[in-house]
Amino acid sequence: MREAIIRTISGLLYVSILVASILSSEFIFISLFYLLGLVCLIEMQKLLHLKSYALYGVQALLFYLFSYLKFNQDATILLLFITIFVNLFLVKDLLVVRKIPVFEKKKYIIIIFYLISSVIFLTLIPTIEGVFIPKLVVGIFILIWTNDTFAYIVGKNFGSKKLFERISPNKTIEGFLGGIVFSGIASFFIFYYTQFLTFPIWLGLALILSIFGTLGDLIQSKFKRQAGVKDSGSLMPGHGGLFDRLDSIIFSSPFVYAYLYILDYVS
Repeated sequence: MREAIIRTISGLLYVSILVASILSSEFIFISLFYLLGLVCLIEMQKLLHLKSYALYGVQALLFYLFSYLKFNQDATILLLFITIFVNLFLVKDLLVVRKIPVFEKKKYIIIIFYLISSVIFLTLIPTIEGVFIPKLVVGIFILIWTNDTFAYIVGKNFGSKKLFERISPNKTIEGFLGGIVFSGIASFFIFYYTQFLTFPIWLGLALILSIFGTLGDLIQSKFKRQAGVKDSGSLMPGHGGLFDRLDSIIFSSPFVYAYLYILDYVS
């Protein structure tokens, strides 16, 4: 009981800080995710048994250029292509190989593109139309939280077929499908109350976040399993590490950005 209360309070505090920062201003939103990304970077280095102070400088430089300055759209699209390629390569490693190879050079590639640049694209999503639109990113977080919550509820109560037992024994196919269905329902209510974007676009976002959010969670679970740890850290009481809470949205963000960019480009 006590653990459940601590978990609930910790979760509510996390959500409150997140939403308040998004609604405050673009600068505060980006700054918060720079700090959250910094914590995730520390946790990820521990998982990969890497200790590089240079990566903190890389994170600061990339955030300054892409998140704060937004200095060049062509460079942003190039970074997007590389980030999506690296993330899809990790999906291949998740599905095909028993153990993700993390030799020295690949550790840096994983951290820079799987983690740092993915967080950067999360900060760029609300300004994809040229102005800061906080309700866009709030809606995206609601979709990912809805998917995670109902994937757990449906899986726990109705799940029988394992989704990827070797990596995450508790995830089920029923839970995965339940997360997609309920995030799809949530997308309608987000469209209805925000009157921003169309319902089919929100539905597409729900599908992308459900699929890639689950893949992101599985990839991080595989890294933790290889490192021999249960959680990426212990910053959030009852939840584990910060990266444990953000892995789904971080992995999904470049795919969400690409989806919205293509829709904006063709329109």
